[in-house]
Amino acid sequence: MDNRGKLLGIVMLLVLGLVLLIGTAGTIGTGNVGIRQTLGIISQDEVTPGVYLKWPLISTVREFTAKEVVIDLQDLTPKAKDNLSLRDMDISIYYRADEGQIAELQSKYSGQSQYDPETKQWLPAFGLLHRVVRNAAYEEVAKVDSLVMHTRRDSIAGAIRDNVQAELEKNDPKVFQVTRVVIRSVATDPSIEESIRNAVANQKKLEAMTIQTEIAKKESEIRVTEAEGISRANKIIADSLTREYLQHEANQALLKFAEKGNTNTVVVPANMSVAPLLNIPSKH
Repeated sequence: MDNRGKLLGIVMLLVLGLVLLIGTAGTIGTGNVGIRQTLGIISQDEVTPGVYLKWPLISTVREFTAKEVVIDLQDLTPKAKDNLSLRDMDISIYYRADEGQIAELQSKYSGQSQYDPETKQWLPAFGLLHRVVRNAAYEEVAKVDSLVMHTRRDSIAGAIRDNVQAELEKNDPKVFQVTRVVIRSVATDPSIEESIRNAVANQKKLEAMTIQTEIAKKESEIRVTEAEGISRANKIIADSLTREYLQHEANQALLKFAEKGNTNTVVVPANMSVAPLLNIPSKH
């Protein structure tokens, strides 16, 4: 009975030790780092992925992601270059922080990180990025007229990305990498949209009129070419009708007329000054 009691006691001690061991250990997932805070002081050495030891009541470890993070900005209403406000603009920006500098970020931007309940991880400097992106969006939209905003989404997104990256580099060089920016939607004021539709319709009308003008121009050029051809042909003919040529043709006509014979018709040249002698046979 005593041996059984001792064995049971040993088992309970082992179980208790295992529970205590599990309670003082945690894990950091691949692609993430842990930030340890001991008695209110943030350690500048990140906890690497794997198992780590906890120090209950003395320190806590928060798991931060070093993977790509997306920030969604909804319902922005920036003003365009023509001072007209957009009705709605939604943007998504993707960034990641250098895993070797997340502890420093946490010390520098206390309260700017955000907890993601879905992944149960902390997003480094989320609040900082959110503010910088919003300012950059308003700055870049202010450079473009509202009437062409819908055709410049890709270029505006690229400009926002460059703007944000440059701003982050000022205070934290080589810490953040803005991988991409996507403008999910951009909606202008209804009156602006009507202006856009009218502008598109007028553009199409102008294109049609330009084509018609080109057609009319070509047809006119064809008619001019034809008229010039006829004029040149007439000039060539007129130049070839010399006085001698016309007299020759008249003589040929008279010769053919005389060859018929048995005719009482007399042909008098228009330039003949002497009256012709006519021998008209008498009737018997």
